[in-house]
Amino acid sequence: MVATPTRQTSPPQKAKKLFLRPSSRPEVVWEKLPEDFVLPDDPVDSINQPPLAAALTDSLSLAGYLSETAATTTNYGICAKVEGKTVVKAPDWAWIPATSVPKSDIERSYTPVLEGDLPVIVMEFLSESEGSEYSIKPSYPPGKWFYYERVLQVPNYLIFEPKAGKIEFYRIEEGLYKPIHPNDDGRYWVEEAKLFIGTWQGKHQDRSGWWLRWWDAEGELLLWAEEMAKQEQERAEQERERAEQAELAQQKAIKKLVEMGMEAAQVAEALGLSVESVQTQLQQ
Repeated sequence: MVATPTRQTSPPQKAKKLFLRPSSRPEVVWEKLPEDFVLPDDPVDSINQPPLAAALTDSLSLAGYLSETAATTTNYGICAKVEGKTVVKAPDWAWIPATSVPKSDIERSYTPVLEGDLPVIVMEFLSESEGSEYSIKPSYPPGKWFYYERVLQVPNYLIFEPKAGKIEFYRIEEGLYKPIHPNDDGRYWVEEAKLFIGTWQGKHQDRSGWWLRWWDAEGELLLWAEEMAKQEQERAEQERERAEQAELAQQKAIKKLVEMGMEAAQVAEALGLSVESVQTQLQQ
């Protein structure tokens, strides 16, 4: 089930003003997080965030869209030095196509360019304390919107409201985030991933509600593990039913030919079977 977003398709007034200003980027240095830098220890805003993030990664992985060097992050710091000061922001979910160092060496935070690719998409899941997702504050520490748009220049920014199943999708055009409207199915094309993203309502694991889901270019849903297992079970059941129907039809054909006066050897030759299998069928 797909929801067509009805939430505002542009950020608050301050962000609208940002669209009108010429794009400018602060001085950015890709430098590893200093050992003495104290990372914020904020709790996860909502109990929904971990399962939403895990579900996004799981379907990508099962469908083969994540290479061995790819990484998806959940509330994990992405850092850079901006105007001489270290900045760390932790999106609720981000997709990094490839890391250039062993993932085991990426500790405490991830530094794009220095340790791998820039994210192709970052996501924020709205909670009761929503608002920071739209912050365009350029002064230190910069707001999330400003950081993703002007510093990291992440091409796609998605803001999701889990309770209502609403998406706001923004894509960089001329250095600034512009709102993108969904297609007729309520989905958004992520060019760098060659995938659509949209909403789906239902139960997954222990949570019922709205989810973010991926669809491929042909509109096929990327499945979760339990959906794949169910699909395989249904396929096996259908195959069993076909086999039973074929066996029943064969039994009827053998019986009819025998009733017409044909010997077992003749029936076997007519149906392309062994004499033994015909005799076994006749004894049942």
